[in-house]
Amino acid sequence: MIDSTLLLTFFLTSVILALSPGPDNLFVMAQSAQNGRRAGLSVTFGLATGLAVHTVAVALGLAALIHSSALAFSILKYIGAAYLICLAWKAFRAAAANGMALQIPAHSQSYLYRRGIIMNLTNPKVTLFFMAFLPQFADPRNGSMMIQFFQLGALFIVATLIVFVLVSILAGGFGDRFRNSSLAGKSINRIAAALFIGLAFKLALSER
Repeated sequence: MIDSTLLLTFFLTSVILALSPGPDNLFVMAQSAQNGRRAGLSVTFGLATGLAVHTVAVALGLAALIHSSALAFSILKYIGAAYLICLAWKAFRAAAANGMALQIPAHSQSYLYRRGIIMNLTNPKVTLFFMAFLPQFADPRNGSMMIQFFQLGALFIVATLIVFVLVSILAGGFGDRFRNSSLAGKSINRIAAALFIGLAFKLALSER
């Protein structure tokens, strides 16, 4: 069993990391501003599900494959980059659409949830981060390493949920104020498109 003081240190570190600008929290922010709080929350829970998969991968040792295989890393990162480019194109098209208000596709909550999962799972940096971060707080003397990885992964997910839910609420509130403005709506979509393109290039150019 991991010491409670060490768990608290891990949790606070996880909160700080979740607050740091990155593809996931920026993605939540953009979706919340475009589609409202509920959309951001759905994406958040999708991202959390993706983190659970990464935790399982690390606990079972599958992350070592991506770490040692340049091909596996490249395949995942280019899939993720392509997905971000697709999102950028959709946002750009919405900005170019005619109308008096912001043109936002009517996506179901389940669709946005799945989108969050895809966003997280296609980012190989998450797997590599988990593989490098979690072992620092696990010790064979404290029992099963697999159980410790699951424990740390779950705590990281809780920290991420807390931060991303707050991001969804704040960004969604901003979006509510400007959603009925055609000019503001187009601006939000264009900013989102530029954001997705930037993240796509950053991911595509990333090194192991």
